[in-house]
Amino acid sequence: MIAVALRGLRHRPGGFVATFLSAFLGATLLMTFAAMLDTAAGADTVSAESLSTTAAVAGGWCLIIVIFAVTSTLSLAVRRRAEQTALLRRLGATGPQVGRMIVGEAVAVALVASAAAVPVGLVLGRLLLALMQDTGQVAAGVGYAFGPVALGVGFGVTLLGSVVAAVATVRRTAGPAGARPERPRARRVAGVVFLLIATNCSVLTATLMDGKGIDAMQTAGQAGIWAAIGLALFAPELLRLVTAVLAGPVRLAGGAAGELAVLGVRQRTRRLAGAVMPVALFTGIATGTVYMQGIEDDAAAGTIQPAYARDIQTLNYVVVGMITVFVAIMLVNSLIAATAHRRREFAQQRLAGSTRGQVLALVSLEGLLVTATGVLSGSTASLFTILPFGAARADRVWPDASPVAYMTIVVIAVALTGLSLLGTTRRTLRGPAVAALR
Repeated sequence: MIAVALRGLRHRPGGFVATFLSAFLGATLLMTFAAMLDTAAGADTVSAESLSTTAAVAGGWCLIIVIFAVTSTLSLAVRRRAEQTALLRRLGATGPQVGRMIVGEAVAVALVASAAAVPVGLVLGRLLLALMQDTGQVAAGVGYAFGPVALGVGFGVTLLGSVVAAVATVRRTAGPAGARPERPRARRVAGVVFLLIATNCSVLTATLMDGKGIDAMQTAGQAGIWAAIGLALFAPELLRLVTAVLAGPVRLAGGAAGELAVLGVRQRTRRLAGAVMPVALFTGIATGTVYMQGIEDDAAAGTIQPAYARDIQTLNYVVVGMITVFVAIMLVNSLIAATAHRRREFAQQRLAGSTRGQVLALVSLEGLLVTATGVLSGSTASLFTILPFGAARADRVWPDASPVAYMTIVVIAVALTGLSLLGTTRRTLRGPAVAALR
């Protein structure tokens, strides 16, 4: 089955683009920050401490997000091939054989993606070191090193995330035909655990970090990320809830397309839930970081700050900016992957009488429900950062800040979602509908 997996990669490379991009970007981000640990080995004590702290904090955030992103993207890619795995089972392949094929494909894609990420991670790591030297956190004479830690973390985490995702997905796709999937208890338990960790970080920020200024940013930032991931794990349940609340307005605004969109989301909740995760992460991380930094700037106005404060603020924006860009690309990547395989479904709708415009309206309304769920989840997650940091730094729970930044982030999330869905759907609708059924 390993040979079958390799032939599948060779003959169907397009089906693995989303997984490759996810693994490539994740490995690049991990190698960039892990290289700071390689560099710290040859630096002086003060510089080594700054490098290690950056790698531990930012790298830790990246580690969580990358594993989660690679797992969700690979799971989506494997679920798209349900017909192929079912055919293999009918031809006599056993469950373990199909499982080895899926795991083999995942490992091959992860290895290729990690190898491709090496030169990019090397360059970005050098740029990150230059930024830390320019801001005075690292001595100018410290030489850059890209060695075993960067390579080990990049290859190891990407491979681990891919294998875990493949094994988890095998349980749903390689079982006997007609088998009922197990209840998602593990996912829900993990979501609760992440939310508890986020709550703990929020409490620590509001209590132990009270009055400690910029040092409270670390725990406050972690709280928002943990909360965003925890809420994303409840994406199926949240998507059902949002759909139930907005079903009436969607039907009223979309007519027949709105009715089909509501029914489609209810029937494909598990598949569409994978697109909620990047929207929630993008909204949560971006909103939490922007307003946390705004609170810090207002609190520090007119006071004498330590020399490292400005440097940490600059690095904070750069690091979180890199993570946000990664999540934004993941958002587009996931939505394209979730829409491209619906070619046959769209063709059947057109043969049943739907026009291209009606199909586009259907997808737009589905995207509206997905985006609303992701934005609400991310907005809630950002409060785990904003509220405790405001209490610790400005002695007020609700920050005195303009909603312009938040609205800008929401508009970007909606634009990314809409352009991804509509662009992919337009390409999928090209050509005669009959040809898509072959």
